[in-house]
Amino acid sequence: MKTTYQLHGMTCASCAALVTKTLKSIDGINDASVNFATETATVEHDEPIALDTLNTSLAPLGKYSLSERHMHSESSASSMGMTEDEHRAHTGIGQTKAAKIAAANALRSQIRIGIPLAVIASLIMVLDLFVAMPLLLEEFFHHLLPIMATYVLFVIGVPYLKGLWRFIRTGHADMDTLVGLGTLTAFLASFEISVTELVPDTLPAVLEGVTYYEATIIIIVFITLGKYLEAKSKITASDAIEKLLELSAKTALVIRDGVAVEIAISEVVVGDIIRVLPGTKIPLDGVIVEGDSYLDEALVTGEPDPTHKGAGDTVIGGTLNTTGSFTFRTTAVGSDTMLARIVQMVEDAQGSKAPIEALVDKISAVFTPTVLAIAVLALIIWSVLGSPVLGLTAFVTVLVIACPCALGLATPMSIVTAVGTAARRGILIKDAASLELLALADTIVVDKTGTITKGAPEVIDFDGTDETLAILAGIESHSEHPLARGVLTYAKSRNITPATATNIEAVKGKGIIGVVAGVAYKVGSTAFVGAREDTTPYTTICIAREGGQVLATLHIADAVKDNAKDAITALHKLGKKVIMLSGDDQATADRIAREVGIDTAIGGVLPADKYEHIIRLQSEGRKVAMVGDGVNDAPALAQADIGVAMATGTDVAIESAGITLLHGDLDRLVQAIKLSKRTRANIRQNLFFAFMYNTLGIPLAALTILPPVFAGFAMAASSVSVVGNALRLKK
Repeated sequence: MKTTYQLHGMTCASCAALVTKTLKSIDGINDASVNFATETATVEHDEPIALDTLNTSLAPLGKYSLSERHMHSESSASSMGMTEDEHRAHTGIGQTKAAKIAAANALRSQIRIGIPLAVIASLIMVLDLFVAMPLLLEEFFHHLLPIMATYVLFVIGVPYLKGLWRFIRTGHADMDTLVGLGTLTAFLASFEISVTELVPDTLPAVLEGVTYYEATIIIIVFITLGKYLEAKSKITASDAIEKLLELSAKTALVIRDGVAVEIAISEVVVGDIIRVLPGTKIPLDGVIVEGDSYLDEALVTGEPDPTHKGAGDTVIGGTLNTTGSFTFRTTAVGSDTMLARIVQMVEDAQGSKAPIEALVDKISAVFTPTVLAIAVLALIIWSVLGSPVLGLTAFVTVLVIACPCALGLATPMSIVTAVGTAARRGILIKDAASLELLALADTIVVDKTGTITKGAPEVIDFDGTDETLAILAGIESHSEHPLARGVLTYAKSRNITPATATNIEAVKGKGIIGVVAGVAYKVGSTAFVGAREDTTPYTTICIAREGGQVLATLHIADAVKDNAKDAITALHKLGKKVIMLSGDDQATADRIAREVGIDTAIGGVLPADKYEHIIRLQSEGRKVAMVGDGVNDAPALAQADIGVAMATGTDVAIESAGITLLHGDLDRLVQAIKLSKRTRANIRQNLFFAFMYNTLGIPLAALTILPPVFAGFAMAASSVSVVGNALRLKK
């Protein structure tokens, strides 16, 4: 089993690597992973493991702790004797975002004081380099800087000093360790020089006037500013879950003893009858029993236009009722609802790791110790060469400029942002690997029914009068055959009221007989009614008077979806080969393929055979994405390199595929592939920025080409640039 916890105390990618290693070492833990961007830890275990056991193992590291992660509650505030705010705090709902906002606000308070001090320090540094200051002003600044640096280091810089103290106690280093060691070293060296200057002729000439107070101030303020911007960006990147949670209604009008009573959502049970009024949210999933309306399902399915729903249709909790009023029977509550499953899926996907991140994790694990070694080596070499000032400069600059944050954020920030963007478009991504692999698929295998076609019989043409259509609909209204539903839907679309039919007699496999206004009619195949054989590739239904002439003929087919052809064209432009598998005969499959432009159609395929077709394509070296209904096609979806489930309403089978398209049309697939390509490119860009920054920055720092002040600015800028680049995926 898998359990995900909220992880507190992380400041960089090295933290994530250290916590992962520690959790994996605990008895009973089969595997563990930590996501720096979402600040979560997921552990795999066979038997339940107490949270206290995990936190006890993390305690020696000094600052990390785990807490339960709740997104939903089965108990209402009233049932627990709490206010809504107390209930939310107790269950943890919304607590994660609140904690992030509080942390960001604390950083903002610090930089409001720190930035003016950094500006003053920068001006002093510029004046000292380029302007001959009066002796009085120079002395004033000379004594002001130590005071400012003391405040910045020991107030704003407390997290970094704590990081250094943890390193001394436990031997585990992270980004805070590097910054704390670098700035404290610079401050203490400067302070020693300041004190020594008070005693005449005791300070070596090479150190006269050499202090790093400005560097201490500017470095800490810049890095804290970078952390603040990073914290704000994380809140923005993960707002998809918050937006989904906001869709949930808090109460429902439940019919009890014939009276509508407003109760909390958590008190509703499966089978309850709920009344929905115009302009209100659908509280839970269910099936309409009376009434009809148009529902706005855009925020759940991504479909922009309101959808008409009537008796027998499914409704999804969180969607909006626009005009009519109706009642429905509840079919799912709590964590079983569509909205709850979507929230859970988005959470899981944002917390998962892309395959490329495994390499980043390995690098992050050895990054901080390596940087410490380089910094010490630079200090020793410069000192041996006779320049301790340059040695100290190199030591501080290397420690400050090395930024594992950018490296650790490169992949997860892109994943978090992309998954959230996809969810808002009606595309559910199960994990980061699915998102990454979709772009690599070169062959798209699609199921015909429900994917390319609408999956329901539809009248293609009708050559009779409205009166004849009314008679035909009246007789077909007594039939349970799927084709009859197509006829009735067609009549309704033309505003034709079915005639009253009596004496109905169904002839199995052939048709149906009925009487309308005293006249007997036969409805069915050409052979059944005595009509001439039809040579079209469609299913033909005829109506004729008993023993008389044929009055009308209509053709029915599983019609192609309106956007299928455009979607197939778009897939071709993306370089994808499209293959359609169909249970229909080859002639029907070929006709559909020609109509929408599919490359290859294979007819007569049973659901169980689709699995074998996927294996055959993979044996040819193809990367296959299988698109199906997520239920009958489950074996093929599982075998494919990436499975994509087409789904509508509560029929979605979220567990059957890596990606689920909520509104069930191929346009979403095209969007998903494009987003996958953009995400892969975004991750590569972020990794390039991070690796280039560290590859160039550390050697330049060791050679003292970069001053410490620039190192602090560059370190903050690197993390912010990676986060900012990832947020472009929201567009």
